[in-house]
Amino acid sequence: MPPLRAHRGERPGTLKGATLLAQNQTTRNPQPLFYASPETSTDLLYFGGFLAPDPFLAFESGKQRVAVLNALEYARALKESRFDTVLSLEEWREKARRRYGTSSKAVKLAQIVRLLWQEFSIHQFVVPHDFPAGLAFELKRAKVPFTVSSDELFPQRAIKTTDEVKELREANNAAAAGIRTAEQLLRRATIGKGDQLFYQRKMLTSERLREAIAVACLIAGGSAPEPIAAGGEQACDPHAKGTGPLYANQLIIVDVFPRITRTGYYGDMTRTFLKGRASEAQRKLVAVVRQAQEQALTEMKIGCSTARIHASVVKFFNSRGYHTKCKDGISQGFFHSTGHGIGLDIHEAPRVGPNGGRLRKGMVITVEPGLYYSNIGGVRIEDVVHVTTEGPKKLSDFHYQWEIA
Repeated sequence: MPPLRAHRGERPGTLKGATLLAQNQTTRNPQPLFYASPETSTDLLYFGGFLAPDPFLAFESGKQRVAVLNALEYARALKESRFDTVLSLEEWREKARRRYGTSSKAVKLAQIVRLLWQEFSIHQFVVPHDFPAGLAFELKRAKVPFTVSSDELFPQRAIKTTDEVKELREANNAAAAGIRTAEQLLRRATIGKGDQLFYQRKMLTSERLREAIAVACLIAGGSAPEPIAAGGEQACDPHAKGTGPLYANQLIIVDVFPRITRTGYYGDMTRTFLKGRASEAQRKLVAVVRQAQEQALTEMKIGCSTARIHASVVKFFNSRGYHTKCKDGISQGFFHSTGHGIGLDIHEAPRVGPNGGRLRKGMVITVEPGLYYSNIGGVRIEDVVHVTTEGPKKLSDFHYQWEIA
């Protein structure tokens, strides 16, 4: 898709609007229809390049992208969005009132959609699987033809443009800012009684570390409300955020995945730290995870099966004696995927796991092997790479020095 740049929309009734009607008369393919907020629908954000807190109507007519926005967002959308045409909700509500002979307050959203369907001569809509059920039933009653997508509306999202890669690099710079802050706090921390960590004479907790990470990401232009800073046994649960005191000589996983406020693109980076002195078992665990990541990176080539890459990591861990098993109902070892696509969603296509497909030029993926054993601790190392003809190029940048004296 084009970059998130401003395109000027058109008022209803302009030449561009008339052209849309003419173009679409010969288009019989289902046309995407949205009623959502781009804050929660990344397909809509991808479609129009416009962030707004409240849901609004948007659809495709021919190859033109159309949004129906209220007065609060209309002028801003003309300046900031990628929509080819921006229509006034108030004007189209009034048109629907006149067409269907109801009062302004009684006009339903489905009636406006029906009018748009007629006026733009759309053969059929296609809606995403998470389309509002209430509106879907109203559209059925209004006899507006639509189908529900059984697949991704925009599979091309998996292939990132040059401008999207730049946005993802910025997002990973924000992630690095969060990781760097966590490392600095751990470096300045002191070890107190019972190996408890202190920073500025106060107990250093996961919550304090996560707060400092979030602030650093905010300064770098991103929002990271839920970073991970989990130590000890908590680090053995890959999605545990981390709570309570942090201790010396324990592995601490720091996973930061900020979303850039300006664009909506995500960064994602993980490093594992230890304040104090590591045991031999901990050093071996970190070393083998780093080796697994390096091996996976060498295999990140165009056309390579992501399932094969994942299987290779599993095989490597097993060859080093790090097997995956279940102990007292808790998984131990390597029990998540090797990576995932990243963009406007933190997890998107492709998946680098048992059921993954093949890598294609332009994909952007994470590479994040990990090992988790309750008697040793948890280790995960994660970077974001861009798949190119020259091989994988890292979009994240932070060192791998993990043991902090």
